[in-house]
Amino acid sequence: MTPTLSTVFVSEVVGTAMLLLLGGGVVANNILPKNKGNGTGFLMVNFGWGLAVFAGAIVSARSGAHMNPAVTLGLAAADLVAGASVDGTRILVYICAQMIGAFIGAVLCWLAYRKQFDLAEDPALKLGVFSTGPEDRDYFWNTVTEIIGTFVLVFVVIGAGLLGTPDNPAVNLGWLNFLGVALLIVGIGASLGGPTGYAINPARDLGPRIAHAVLPIKGKGSSDWAYSWVPVVGPIIGGVLAGLTASALLS
Repeated sequence: MTPTLSTVFVSEVVGTAMLLLLGGGVVANNILPKNKGNGTGFLMVNFGWGLAVFAGAIVSARSGAHMNPAVTLGLAAADLVAGASVDGTRILVYICAQMIGAFIGAVLCWLAYRKQFDLAEDPALKLGVFSTGPEDRDYFWNTVTEIIGTFVLVFVVIGAGLLGTPDNPAVNLGWLNFLGVALLIVGIGASLGGPTGYAINPARDLGPRIAHAVLPIKGKGSSDWAYSWVPVVGPIIGGVLAGLTASALLS
């Protein structure tokens, strides 16, 4: 049964908020001072984000657990190739809910680590909890990296039916199906996450970046809007390309 738009909205807000609370939390634990997990490394961040996706998917299962505009648009592109109808209003509800949820999750993460944010002196560390940034700033190649990483995410999700759709949910293993998505996120981060921090999700980056801009964070510095388009445009291109090519390459 296709969920109502209100169900989609609430489900995606809750799931994406959970994703960003736990995903931002593992970054904060790793890079901010006075934390038990300080300095535990990038692989710990990869696993933390994977488990954040796992938790977010569980609580947003009613809407298909997209939590990512690139996934939503990629699945829509796959539907178009298959000749199915695409509801633009439903897509817009998904994406708006994901952005709102990402903002809420980032705010909750900041509240959980409020003292550590105040103790940190480096503005770049504070921004790094909220949004991604490249190790070497080259807008073209940074975008290429995000396109490739997101293509892998959406292509594998479609190929394995890990998330399914509201009409055809992937429930062969119940909520354990989402473990596949979590492991995929860990793998993408470990393999392709080095150059840009692997946003692979426009909401994951833009929603928290807006939160960083508006929250009263002590000594926070710039929100780096000059780079902000890369983790939005790259994942959208990658997700849509995956959706458009999946049927031809996986059939």
